[in-house]
Amino acid sequence: MGHRPPVLLLCASVSLLGGLTFGYELAVISGALLPLQLDFGLSCLEQELLVGSLLLGALLASLVGGFLIDCYGRRRAILGSNVVLLAGSLILGLAGSLPWLLLGRSSVGFAISLSSMACCIYVSELVGPRQRGVLVSLYEVGITVGILFSYALNYVLAGSPWGWRHMFGWAAAPALLQSLGLLLLPADAQGTAAHQDLIPLQGGEASKPGLGKPRYTFLDLFKTLDSMRSRTVVGLGLVLFQQLTGQPNVLYYASTIFSSVGFHGGSSAVLASVGLGTVKVAATLTATGLVDRAGRRALLLSGCALMALSVSGIGLVSFAVSLDSGPSCLATSNATRQVDLPQSSGLLKGSSPPPVLRTGGDQGQLVLPATEGTKPHPVTTVSLGPALNAASPVSPGPILEHTLLCWSALVCMMVYVSAFSFGFGPVTWLVLSEIYPAEIRGRAFAFCSSFNWAANLLISLSFLDLIGAIGLAWTFLIYGLTAVLGLAFIYLLVPETKGQSLAEIEQQFQKNRFPLRYGHRQNPSSIQYHRLEVSSAS
Repeated sequence: MGHRPPVLLLCASVSLLGGLTFGYELAVISGALLPLQLDFGLSCLEQELLVGSLLLGALLASLVGGFLIDCYGRRRAILGSNVVLLAGSLILGLAGSLPWLLLGRSSVGFAISLSSMACCIYVSELVGPRQRGVLVSLYEVGITVGILFSYALNYVLAGSPWGWRHMFGWAAAPALLQSLGLLLLPADAQGTAAHQDLIPLQGGEASKPGLGKPRYTFLDLFKTLDSMRSRTVVGLGLVLFQQLTGQPNVLYYASTIFSSVGFHGGSSAVLASVGLGTVKVAATLTATGLVDRAGRRALLLSGCALMALSVSGIGLVSFAVSLDSGPSCLATSNATRQVDLPQSSGLLKGSSPPPVLRTGGDQGQLVLPATEGTKPHPVTTVSLGPALNAASPVSPGPILEHTLLCWSALVCMMVYVSAFSFGFGPVTWLVLSEIYPAEIRGRAFAFCSSFNWAANLLISLSFLDLIGAIGLAWTFLIYGLTAVLGLAFIYLLVPETKGQSLAEIEQQFQKNRFPLRYGHRQNPSSIQYHRLEVSSAS
């Protein structure tokens, strides 16, 4: 297709390393939060601020990043974001107080959000339609590998003196490698074979007399001109359903969820999270191989359907688990996070008493932590029942039933993570990088990304509060219903973009199946766009 292998290889490395940095920074706080709490004496509110500062920085980048990407170019935006990330990592590594930690995490959040937008757009424009799906999906592969790598490194460094400084500092390595790869690639699609993919769309739009390149304003995203409103509805729908189906909570609260359905003890919960990370990597690699064969719609539809079934299954299993609201986050996390951490006896010696069994009626209750850290309170507790009561006889029937429920929850969780990782995970950002004209792609991508980060923050911060109000079972059933609505949205409104040029994607939005027209008026000019179909013969 006119690409030299080194160019494709460099594009693949840029996409993969960008995702690796993103995933690592997103998940590293789960292991760094406990030693930070012990070193700085962080309160519940301060822990929330520290974890939420990355999301707030990312939200800020999504608000202004689109203009930076469109004005200064995709490659410069990525390089600039890497400079900010290196500065943020340095601040975190040397931080001696909470304000410096907040500044460092906010800077890192800004950097990874800006880089994620620019990287997906840059790679999608630099390569042709045949390679676009695989190379953009590699970004999601990098995210999953970065998350898994952060879990593993957190486990290794848990007992090291100042281990959290090393955790934050390792993010600089993939960012530096990505910057070196970018310097060997062209600044934009001009002069590459992929640039020919842009010409038909621009030429078709610019064919009006007296016009050169079409100039879009931000408000054009909400107008019927060139089906921009339809594109915006598709973009916003994908990012919102991606978050509202509960996906952030699997990342942030995996250990808590597994503990609440019966996987007790620190090591089992951590290993459950590592297992989810491994499954996530395998599923994303599968999606990378299928996205240009099966198509975007097929992966989205199948993934969303499996998410609806599996998350509803978790909810049904959770009906058999008795849940109650626990004590404050600080006492809980100090008491529980020390259990089964490797090499941690010196770090945590004397910091807090062991996990406390609280009595509630005739059943013992073990206080469990919100281990993944986005919102440490209120904390979920699980009724252990007579299994931990040494004075009561243990019958094999309830034990077998409890074991089956635990494994059922584990299977449902694995299916859920797999379904997200070959559906919404990689395909959402791929579709967003394909459906918008190049002149406004950065701002449109950033606009949708801002809703993504805002929904991520809302869902993550409300998860444990929602559990306290309606219970874990109903929380996941609501996520299942949301996934069903997302399935209908994808089937009715999301176009197939597999192997199509930007001009052909443009034609799909001109067909009556996809545009959303509000009110009783129908834009008659849209019918005239069908004459563009003659370009498909060429």
